[in-house]
Amino acid sequence: MTCAACGRGPLTRDEIGLTKKLINRGAEACYCLDCLAARFRVGREALAQMAEAFRDAGCTLFR
Repeated sequence: MTCAACGRGPLTRDEIGLTKKLINRGAEACYCLDCLAARFRVGREALAQMAEAFRDAGCTLFR
């Protein structure tokens, strides 16, 4: 799967999981960390920490 905004790919499981968690669980188009960071106006590091927190909380999107 490639990023719907910039075309970078392949996307990681965390990038796909964050897209589904932050945008829409049923999302067909997914985004890379850079495009998600730009969309939400946060740093890549913040998104990586978010993914780790979701994984630690047991979210099934981040196995």
